Amino acid sequence: MTVEELLATARAELARLAPAEAAGAQAEGGLLVDIRYAALRERDGTIPGALVVERNELEWRLDPACPHHAEEATGHDLRVVVICDEGYASSLAAVSLRRLGLHRATDVVGGFQAWRAAGLPVTR
Repeated sequence: MTVEELLATARAELARLAPAEAAGAQAEGGLLVDIRYAALRERDGTIPGALVVERNELEWRLDPACPHHAEEATGHDLRVVVICDEGYASSLAAVSLRRLGLHRATDVVGGFQAWRAAGLPVTR
């Protein structure tokens, strides 16, 4: 399987959100999780209210059964919306969270770049 096929398989499992839909999910109590690495956050800013968890820690921080979970990871029914820089790594990450039982996990089409282009809030 190629990475493109892996990505297509992952995305077939997700109901991906447009940036405005992701903002709406966050406003309704969903957890927006920014998995971009520090240099990108420093360069482009952050999304107010998003939980920052770099990709290499994601499963440990979001699994409510893990002793190292973030306090925001309140249960397997939590709506989690993962955002990366352009919407590729977030698709794979969201499927990984679904495998942990976070069945409502999804991601943002176009990632942070689409969020910013849509004029949604960004903090420098």
